[in-house]
Amino acid sequence: AQIVRDAQEHGVEMRAVDTNHSDWDNTLEQFSSWPGVSRPPTARPAVGADDSQRIKTESLGREDTRPLGGRVKPGHDENIGVVSRLHPRHAEMASDIRTTCAMRLGFRQISGLSEEDAKKIMAHRGRGYDSVRDLWLRTGIELGALERLADADAFRSIGLDRREALWVVRGLRRSGDKDDLPLLALSTAREHEPDFALPSMPLGEHVVEDYRHLHLSLKAHPVSFLRRELQARGIVENGSLPAIRPNRSVTVSGLVLVRQRPGTASGVIFMTLEDETSIANIVVWPKVFEQFRPVVLGARFALVRGKLQSESNVIHVIADEIEDLTPLLDRLATDTSPIESLARADELKHLPPEGGTSPGARASLHRHPRNVRPLQPTKEYDTQAAAQKVHAVMPKGRNFH
Repeated sequence: AQIVRDAQEHGVEMRAVDTNHSDWDNTLEQFSSWPGVSRPPTARPAVGADDSQRIKTESLGREDTRPLGGRVKPGHDENIGVVSRLHPRHAEMASDIRTTCAMRLGFRQISGLSEEDAKKIMAHRGRGYDSVRDLWLRTGIELGALERLADADAFRSIGLDRREALWVVRGLRRSGDKDDLPLLALSTAREHEPDFALPSMPLGEHVVEDYRHLHLSLKAHPVSFLRRELQARGIVENGSLPAIRPNRSVTVSGLVLVRQRPGTASGVIFMTLEDETSIANIVVWPKVFEQFRPVVLGARFALVRGKLQSESNVIHVIADEIEDLTPLLDRLATDTSPIESLARADELKHLPPEGGTSPGARASLHRHPRNVRPLQPTKEYDTQAAAQKVHAVMPKGRNFH
């Protein structure tokens, strides 16, 4: 997750795992060009502070198709899109970064999916799958593997998010239905899934499921859902620390990524907290550690109050108080912001003879809510179970000595 985040901050576009695009390994993909554009424009947009404030939810499910790639003549600026994604603190590197590719995450990122099943998907993909059942019949992989793909939200190029895809996969378990007979694959492969309307999965829950099945999320950072409450508590964004004068008291927070206690540091502990804007380096003196030992060692999401120090462009917060904010992560399970189900650059590659998308993909992409009856939850939402699930998948933090 940290490598992916760092790559994004340096202007690399990351693309999600997808049944119609991913290989087993992470791969590079050429950028798509805009129609009628033969080379990138020469203007370079300025990198502003607003770039660091953008939460990934704005572009969730979409992928940048600006003309960044291809071979260009010397003197032309192929870097325009990269600069617009570059984190402001790396602005001085804008002229040094060049790319013609985006990074596509591979099937290896999905917990529990075997390389053998992934290679079957790759071998039978051709010009693309247009439904979950089409993939199942062509590849012959077990339904358990399909569920892992659905859990990983890997069916977006055919218009299904993880909840819809899981519904379709579990529908394949019906006994006696012709759709479940591989011998009839040729006659049924182009039929589409039945229309249905499931309640939208909240964005926060999508992020939790991403961490559960992929150990990272390209959709949003968990702390971004809590920003309003954090602001109300006087907590500043980690990305704003460089603009704060040294020796001022600040309050920061973030997921606890690292705890270090070097043998040569006389008992001093160094913590790294990450929010949606950046990381904060925390120095915990031995007396403070003894006072807040359970929080330092056990919290997954922590608040730190202390003085800011800046030396040789390295910023630390010297901890005076540390508070466990882990219970706030429960909010991710009840966030109500829905997300789009199709990535802009992940439209189905397979085009039928008539042009456009196939009937199966069309049915998935253009369901009208008035034509189908929404399914209602069958039991009351279990907030305690949801909270336990959130705590289980969030980073525990790594300890080093």
